[in-house]
Amino acid sequence: MKRLALLCVLLTSCGYGLVGRNNFLDPSIKTIYVPAFVNRTTRVELEQRVTQAVAEEFVSRGRLRLVSSPNDANAILKGSIDSFNIFPIAFDQGRATRYQISITAKIELLDHRKEDKVIWSNDQYRFTENYEVNVASTDAFDQESRAIREIAVRFAEGLVTNLLEGF
Repeated sequence: MKRLALLCVLLTSCGYGLVGRNNFLDPSIKTIYVPAFVNRTTRVELEQRVTQAVAEEFVSRGRLRLVSSPNDANAILKGSIDSFNIFPIAFDQGRATRYQISITAKIELLDHRKEDKVIWSNDQYRFTENYEVNVASTDAFDQESRAIREIAVRFAEGLVTNLLEGF
């Protein structure tokens, strides 16, 4: 009988939980301000794409309302993009067909109601994603712009999940 009771206790307290069920942020935080990320890379417009994608991801989640002024915000998300690397990882007849993009950023989520107390921060937030190249296209610049837009969206999805769910 004791073994059965011990087994029940162990099984019910194993620590498993469903992803997305927790809310990392204080429920009293209702609004967020996302100023433009600082771009410390040589990649033009990267900060604009990433900032826009992060803001849109917050809006799509519906958990926080995006505001246009820090004075109206309960929380402020500050970020800098510190590195952007792109490497070919697959080839076909001498042409790259797949690339890996890596972004490293410094991110801080601040409680603006409490003198910008740090709620969450990561000095080396790293995001890596692969993307396929359309080998039929001859416009490399257009493909790179498309890839950056897509990567910015996935970067934003991962970052907002980390911020809202505490991963």
